[in-house]
Amino acid sequence: MTEKRIAWVTDSTAFITEELAAHPDVYVLPLSITFNGETFEDGIDLTADELYERIRKNKEIPKTSQPAPGKFAELYDKLKENYDAAVSIHISSELSGTYASAVQGAEISGFPVETVDSLSMSYAITTLIHKGMQHADEGISPAGIREILQEEAKRSENYILLGSLEQFYKGGRMSGTQYLLGNLLQIKPIIRITSEGKFELFQKVRSEKKALRRMIELLREARERATVEEVQIMHGNVQKKAEEMKALVTASFPDIRIKMGTLSSTIAVHAGEGTLALIWHNEDK
Repeated sequence: MTEKRIAWVTDSTAFITEELAAHPDVYVLPLSITFNGETFEDGIDLTADELYERIRKNKEIPKTSQPAPGKFAELYDKLKENYDAAVSIHISSELSGTYASAVQGAEISGFPVETVDSLSMSYAITTLIHKGMQHADEGISPAGIREILQEEAKRSENYILLGSLEQFYKGGRMSGTQYLLGNLLQIKPIIRITSEGKFELFQKVRSEKKALRRMIELLREARERATVEEVQIMHGNVQKKAEEMKALVTASFPDIRIKMGTLSSTIAVHAGEGTLALIWHNEDK
């Protein structure tokens, strides 16, 4: 039986490592960012640094939008030339319409695509891509990979310290009451992405230092019930704060691997400059 050649498709909310960027079978469709009537493609003609600079100068919160189904169909049509199927892994369907666009694009194209709802974003998507590739090397079919990854997606834990309450609120991710209380009381809310792929105001903490310590506690609790060999620290233009979080993780868990990276522009639009996220994947003990 001939092994199927699989294309791996994702969107620009994923953290694209150097390895994935150089991989010939990985394809990334960008989300769009609209700012002052101009539309940019995430990671292509607008970097995160440029986005932060524009927000600082203009005080306008840009809008984001998913790739249209036609964009996915166009990509899938091209993939027909060299691939037997695709596994398409995207930002949570509760946070963006990208997953729905990917499904519609596959219907338009007629190309065999197995679409996975990551129930998350950023490095959690990256983890699923790597796991999918491992399963493909084991000879598992694209449909089988989708089924496995959809279950694996529920194992991700994501905790976020927002850089901007205002951006999160104006982007429709927080209620007016939560925003007002956060501003009045100078609360640092810890946001979590639930196992259903939704944002949740997980805990209100009085200071950033306490919030960081609480995130370390959450990681410790996770390691008591599961195997966590690696964590990812993602940040919005605050490398120094990310290094401080790395030091805290290393001090508590010397054996854990740590990867660091920056948030994509489309995530930064909602979370804001100064955001810190701690992400990991729970494996069975």
